[in-house]
Amino acid sequence: MRKKVEAGIKLRAALKAYKSEKTIAEIVAKYGVHPNMVTRWKRELLENGVSIFDSKKDQSAAEKQEKIDELHKSIGELTMERDWLKKKLEIGVKARIELFDKTDWQYSRNKRCELLGVNKSTLYYEPAPISHRDINIMNLLDKKYTDRPYFGVRRMTVYLTKDEGCAIGKDHVRTLLRRMGLMALYPTRNLSKPNPAHKIYPYLLKGVEVTRTNQVWSIDITYVRLAHGFAYLVVVIDWYSRRVLSWRLSNTLESDFCVEALEESLALYGTPEIFNSDQGSQFTSENFTSKLIAKNVRISMDSRGRAYDNIFVERLWWSVKYEDIYLRGYQNIPDCKNGLDKYFRFYNAEQRHQSLDYKTPWKVYSEGMDKDRRSIRNKKEIHLKKSLQLV
Repeated sequence: MRKKVEAGIKLRAALKAYKSEKTIAEIVAKYGVHPNMVTRWKRELLENGVSIFDSKKDQSAAEKQEKIDELHKSIGELTMERDWLKKKLEIGVKARIELFDKTDWQYSRNKRCELLGVNKSTLYYEPAPISHRDINIMNLLDKKYTDRPYFGVRRMTVYLTKDEGCAIGKDHVRTLLRRMGLMALYPTRNLSKPNPAHKIYPYLLKGVEVTRTNQVWSIDITYVRLAHGFAYLVVVIDWYSRRVLSWRLSNTLESDFCVEALEESLALYGTPEIFNSDQGSQFTSENFTSKLIAKNVRISMDSRGRAYDNIFVERLWWSVKYEDIYLRGYQNIPDCKNGLDKYFRFYNAEQRHQSLDYKTPWKVYSEGMDKDRRSIRNKKEIHLKKSLQLV
């Protein structure tokens, strides 16, 4: 029998997850619930939290909606069945399971299963929580991947079994890599399927020479190991100067922490000409891309199976892990946030790069911004002189 969890516990767990101050493992230990449930409650809080403060819930609106629902039920049932059956043929099982609860259904659970072609047992299946053994293996995968980002499932499996003495099969390695968000970062066949509801943008940087600040920004996510679980780190970086413009830590792979990092970069540093990312669902979601479209930023997305399209961020991951995360051995998310804040300040203001003529990212970015301001001022002066000559 499925365990019934009180609404208060759901809310407290969702709020803890939303704040990203605790890992999912720590929240699970505190409330005694399944990690997948914590992730789902966080997603539901993000999607439905605004409705709590909606002031437009008057009686007349409810009555109108009730009448509309009755009309739909009486005249639209066959049409709805046809539409859902058609949609069932176009999307995968995972997406159909998401439709099961997210859609405003008028049918019983059995009818929903029939229309979507989903087995009832699939709905109640919950994968086992991440074990301490799996977390240790994920930490090994993280370190090897940082050194060898082109390693696929087969070579990672060989590394774990031959070099580390782990008894593990390639299917389980693939599962752990997916959980870590690494499956889209190395070349292989058909390694990920983008959300069918999300638009995929073309890759715009082939043959493009990056010569100035704010010409190209990029974003990426990496796995961060902690003593009590793990987290995900996202950064926005300026390609030309290598400056880290913003970053966020999260205990799940929901898109909210990526959107926060993007919004902070746009607020503090203006807008880039091109914004590059991979095809991860966090970056293809409307909530993310709409921020760029509103600023008239051209969106570029790496082709699937790429290894080095985002090479500057890949180099940053190597630096931040070997120079900070692996050395510090952070205990939890707050500890990691404090440490990374210090590291990124050092990286931007003190870390000299050979490729930048031994200047710091902050120095190169500042010089670039000064150059842009002078260029804009000169253009305005030229325009003013031409205007005066015409008078």
